Amino acid sequence: MTNHKEPTDNEILDAIDNQPKISKITVLSSLLAISNKFHYIPKNAVEIVAKYTDKTINDVWGVASFYTNFRFTPPGDITLDICWGPTCHILGSQKILKDVHSFLGIEKEGETKDGKITLRYSTCLGACSQGPVFAIDHKLFGNASIGKIKEKISDI
Repeated sequence: MTNHKEPTDNEILDAIDNQPKISKITVLSSLLAISNKFHYIPKNAVEIVAKYTDKTINDVWGVASFYTNFRFTPPGDITLDICWGPTCHILGSQKILKDVHSFLGIEKEGETKDGKITLRYSTCLGACSQGPVFAIDHKLFGNASIGKIKEKISDI
């Protein structure tokens, strides 16, 4: 597993304090700032956000758990997104997903056993004309195939 260090309380507070200036700091804006900085919501962040915004832990958890884009475990070193939106689906993304699962040795979204790669499904990566599409760390690649995905991952 990748060696991962949990952010300190001070690092989390720094993310909240340094979020883009808005008229009012909210639970959601604080969680977004933390997620943007660490790429997940660390265990101690919910309590810190509750104290910072004068809300309960349940209030913060309610917001955090409502939005599916928040994750609560550290991501892998590389994030691989596979589009399975309508256009990519028609163009073969389901077969690509099956091949990626086999290649990575995982059965669904999540991290590989070594923690190096996070697989995510995307309902649309916004490049339908190049479908099927995948992205590695937000860099898009069109005309996806398992061979192209393996090549791009091995390049990293």
